[in-house]
Amino acid sequence: MNGFLVLLTRELRQITKEKTIMLAIIIQFFLASFSSVLLIGIMSFYDPESIGETTRIPIDVGIVGDTNSPLLGFLKEKNLRVLSFSDVGNAEAAFRSGHIDTVIFIPESNGGIVDMKLVLPELDALETVILMVLQEPLEKYENYLRETNGVELHYKDLDGRPHATYEFLYSLIVPMLMLFPAFIAGSMVVDAVAEELETKTLDTLRSAPVSLNAVFASKILAGVITCALQCIMWAVLLRLNSLFIQNIGFVLLLSIIIAASISFGAAIIALYFKDRERAQFTYSMVLIAAAGLSYFIDPSPFNLITRLATGDYYTSGYQVALYVIPLLILSVPFFTMSKKLLAAKS
Repeated sequence: MNGFLVLLTRELRQITKEKTIMLAIIIQFFLASFSSVLLIGIMSFYDPESIGETTRIPIDVGIVGDTNSPLLGFLKEKNLRVLSFSDVGNAEAAFRSGHIDTVIFIPESNGGIVDMKLVLPELDALETVILMVLQEPLEKYENYLRETNGVELHYKDLDGRPHATYEFLYSLIVPMLMLFPAFIAGSMVVDAVAEELETKTLDTLRSAPVSLNAVFASKILAGVITCALQCIMWAVLLRLNSLFIQNIGFVLLLSIIIAASISFGAAIIALYFKDRERAQFTYSMVLIAAAGLSYFIDPSPFNLITRLATGDYYTSGYQVALYVIPLLILSVPFFTMSKKLLAAKS
């Protein structure tokens, strides 16, 4: 047992010396630490309407017409700078010179249809941003006009994040941060096992009072421990960014089980090919294929993590326990056939 712990400690120390692995961890750390900041930029591609919901962009709005309109208050609530102009000519001159970003013509409300005009810049990107930011104040003004004219609409207010933001966070960010460490763990195992075979240092390790399986198990366990530590850190950082993961125990357990399964598969590949280049290429191809085929499983790992993280009532530890089956399928043959794989020619 002491020999196994020595090997495990050695493998964990080796991980800190791998620049590629540490760089991947740092990138994940950046994603988890600044997820709320990165969300603004990435969400603009995922759902452009989220720009107006999640950001406070400084936009100067020129108003011509009814300066007592409630729309001015709705614009100011959005932290927009509102400038009133006495006539159309002055407003258009300020718009062309770049002193204001958009112009809104507000006619006097006479109880009928209000025909407003909106002047936007020609640049498509800027036009889209302004439209998204103005959407909420204009909708509020529309509702105000309906109420004033006796048109009743009943809305149901829902607390929480906008649906697109919620979907993006829990269906992409959380699964990515919880599963990517498992992929790194497999890559670490491939490197660790292939390096021992390439440098012929495995014979030296076998002279120690530990079995061959213990040598390989220390490398696999080191990868799994690294994965677990990363996932715990990401969960803490996401919570600091106001992203709360439900069923965190099951989410972490699923990540660890998947990391262990991938690590055993990676070790089998490394033992068969016995060199890092071919083993890493094969590992990458097999991982891509397995990730694609996993979507035919119900629920898939990505889907299951999303459902667990959102606290889905119909998702529990039972679905997580099913993922122990592929772990057993990979681990049992590995420990029983490691010597044959080592002796086989690649």
